[in-house]
Amino acid sequence: MRLTSLAAGILTLALTGYVGVTTEAPAKGAAHPIPQTQSNQQGQQSNPPNVPQGQGKTPLQVTTNVVNVFATVRNKQHGIVNDLNKEDFKITEDGVEQKVEFFAKEVNMPITLGLLIDTSASMDRMIDAEQDAASRFLREVMRPKDEAMVITFDFDVDLLADFTQDTSVLSSAIRRARVNSVGGGGVVTPGTIPQGSNAGGTDLYDAIYLACHDELATEAGRKGVIILTDAEDTGSKLGMRDAIEAAQRSDAVIHVLLITDRMATFGTGPGVAHRMADDTGGRVIDVHNEKSLEKAFDEISEELRSQYVLGYYPINLKRDGTFRKIQVSVARPDVKVLARKGYYAPFK
Repeated sequence: MRLTSLAAGILTLALTGYVGVTTEAPAKGAAHPIPQTQSNQQGQQSNPPNVPQGQGKTPLQVTTNVVNVFATVRNKQHGIVNDLNKEDFKITEDGVEQKVEFFAKEVNMPITLGLLIDTSASMDRMIDAEQDAASRFLREVMRPKDEAMVITFDFDVDLLADFTQDTSVLSSAIRRARVNSVGGGGVVTPGTIPQGSNAGGTDLYDAIYLACHDELATEAGRKGVIILTDAEDTGSKLGMRDAIEAAQRSDAVIHVLLITDRMATFGTGPGVAHRMADDTGGRVIDVHNEKSLEKAFDEISEELRSQYVLGYYPINLKRDGTFRKIQVSVARPDVKVLARKGYYAPFK
């Protein structure tokens, strides 16, 4: 099934940008749901005497979106820290400290995953191991109410399985992934991606954009994109910044399982992978063989089930559509916090 646009008019993206999701909705089935909005309405009393109905003052309504942040904390031995409380965390937005209103330890909170598999020629030596490890990962990590989809990308971007809770459907889709080494102007995914001068290649950025903008943007709760790739994009019509922005607007975290040769000392892949993961609150795990691939999936699985949920009402109420930088810190030495770096404010 070819992945195509779910919205019209996106061909102008490269010139005009777009407005997307700005804050995370309550997670599906969360034990402690976090409110999405809070309204402060003034002038709610009935019209004063002798004032005809409909001629009173229009009530003033102020709505503030809650910003949810999912955080993973590790110690210097890289172990998960799971004994923190609300008071241990500090959140700043654009350098201004915010009050943490909501806090939960949700190791079983449902999650929506996008599994993106690089099927370009450079993945030929690892594709069988990727299929085995990815299938095992989804069987072990997915629980009731979790959903996942499978996308492959090379000269084109293909949706092999749309969101489903059925791991057998997902596993079957993963097994259908095939390395495509055909060159010379592959077919470009129609609809969402602006036309450009590239003639085809490894469409990494296009795949991330399509997964986040077309698929994950309408999902609620925790959202993650797991990419198996060497992160060398040679054919996308969009750029890295477009891919990152799509992930940020959909509140999706990008994790990259960076498949490289230990002897390789060239290429832009590692830098690209770290930029995408850092800007969305994810991780990059180096993969060199089947054993390290299985270990990488185990680490991601542990992280997905060991997150804190922090929620706050931003002090800055401007609805200007700007990107707000978030920093999460913990009042404990020798720990590292993994959380998203910001969000896009509502626009008007």
